[in-house]
Amino acid sequence: MERAKVYFTKTITPEAVAKMFNVLGIELKGKVAVKVHSGEKGNQNYLRPEFMRPMVEAVNGTIVECNTAYDGQRNSTDKHKKLIAEHGWNKYFDVDLLDAEGPDMVLPISKGTVLKENYVGKNIANYDSMLVLSHFKGHPAGGYGGALKQLSIGCASSEGKSLIHSGGFTNDQTIVWNHTAEQNVFCESMADAAGSIMEYFKGNIAFVNMMCNLSVDCDCCAVAEDPCMKDIGILSSLDPVALDQACMDLIYKSDDPGRDHFLKRVESLNGTHTIDAAADIGYGTKEYDLITII
Repeated sequence: MERAKVYFTKTITPEAVAKMFNVLGIELKGKVAVKVHSGEKGNQNYLRPEFMRPMVEAVNGTIVECNTAYDGQRNSTDKHKKLIAEHGWNKYFDVDLLDAEGPDMVLPISKGTVLKENYVGKNIANYDSMLVLSHFKGHPAGGYGGALKQLSIGCASSEGKSLIHSGGFTNDQTIVWNHTAEQNVFCESMADAAGSIMEYFKGNIAFVNMMCNLSVDCDCCAVAEDPCMKDIGILSSLDPVALDQACMDLIYKSDDPGRDHFLKRVESLNGTHTIDAAADIGYGTKEYDLITII
């Protein structure tokens, strides 16, 4: 597999997000789904809709999200839609909760090592391409959250999230937390699910990771730690494996005093195993050229 191109800028502005997409040189076809994390109620670190606005408008995209499989304000369609409105997403964009109504679409996973199918909201069928805008940060289950998490857990329906978290044991979100997978199996399940979205959009997909508000906790946490590191920048690529690897490499190379605390979260959960697993089954490469954009 050829080395991937990953683009990097230290500038973190709404306009820079659009610029970092444009350098990829891809035209997303047809109706564009823009996957974001809408933020759990109470979370202080998620990226606000105003920050995403120039990027979403540039591709005439529709914000897409999915329900969760754990307690909170996003685990049912009614609650999630209310919170999306409270967070201001509807103020600027059309918003589509992909699994607002069933039945789910079931995507085959041709190269999966753990999962053979992935459950996603049926509304994904309405889109021709996808732009994945990821807030790169830590995560209390996956170690870190970036492009691969957005593709996997982020795009999965409640049932799909349960299947991933349980390593294929069950898609019943009411019992999944009693049957969580061994950690490496969970990471491999995320890699499998991410690959199914890559295959579904068949090259009509692009990725931007924003390395700011670098907390060890995810935007899904109602009570999250404040950021422990200074902002680093924005990265983009057509390869989600290379993109997440580049972000992790920037963390490792950082001399920020909060780096070790951030890495403790990642390493304690073997978070980079998701990157390794996705590379091993051919959904991207860890080899990349980092191209700085001024």
